[in-house]
Amino acid sequence: MVKEEIKVSPLEKVREYMKTLPFSLEIILFNESTHTSQLAAQALGVEVGQIAKTLVFVGKDSQAVLVVTSGDMKVDQKKLKEVAGFKPRFASAEEALALTGFPPGGVCPFAVPVTIPVFIDVSLERFPVVYAAAGTANSAVPITVPQLMTATRGNMCDVCYC
Repeated sequence: MVKEEIKVSPLEKVREYMKTLPFSLEIILFNESTHTSQLAAQALGVEVGQIAKTLVFVGKDSQAVLVVTSGDMKVDQKKLKEVAGFKPRFASAEEALALTGFPPGGVCPFAVPVTIPVFIDVSLERFPVVYAAAGTANSAVPITVPQLMTATRGNMCDVCYC
């Protein structure tokens, strides 16, 4: 007898993870793509800075980290190297999908393997609510920074610049 593997969609993976949290979150779905910070901000009618973009970085020895930062910020690779402990590079689309289970443009900062450290940039603290991808390139989750810290088990740090 062959055992069939049941595949869970990225959106369903996020919904299931959200059920484990000590607070309620709602996923917003869009008809159009929100795979960039600019597109997400336009769809939501918010500032680009309110988009909590999740970036996947890898190192040469199979290390990986996620950086969740404001949509109007860029990652300072020197600062990230200091907190991550390795020289980071952006993950390829294939690496990001393999590591997180989410496609680029839809990487959710939570519902990822606990072995991947999550660094949350201080730039997000400017906003009472930010919007993270919910596993697809046409979804978002409104979330406060304290909720994001809990949901990701992340560490707050300063790794970005304008």
